[in-house]
Amino acid sequence: MPIYEYRCEDCAKDSSILVRSPKTAAAPQCEHCGSAKVSRKISAVARKRSVGDVVGEYGSDLGGGSIRDPRQVGHWVEKRFEQFGVDLPKSTRDLIDSARDGVLPPELDI
Repeated sequence: MPIYEYRCEDCAKDSSILVRSPKTAAAPQCEHCGSAKVSRKISAVARKRSVGDVVGEYGSDLGGGSIRDPRQVGHWVEKRFEQFGVDLPKSTRDLIDSARDGVLPPELDI
């Protein structure tokens, strides 16, 4: 069941419409003003970036304190604890895992 996106010619707002069956779908209408003057948009797509993608774009050398991508911070912390032979505290592990899932702690949420 695709979700189609439309731009309203009257109010210039976007609407997302779930289409259960293209054969029985009603004519699209703007969900904001009800106008039938809508044109279909090309939907944005997303792709999850792998660690390899990030390293390929930003490099893996974090020497000199230069971190060009925030996703590298957790990796850097893990490597430093490993380098010094210290176990990573559970609270730090939880923060890193949450950040990788896109959840920042409230004090860092900007």
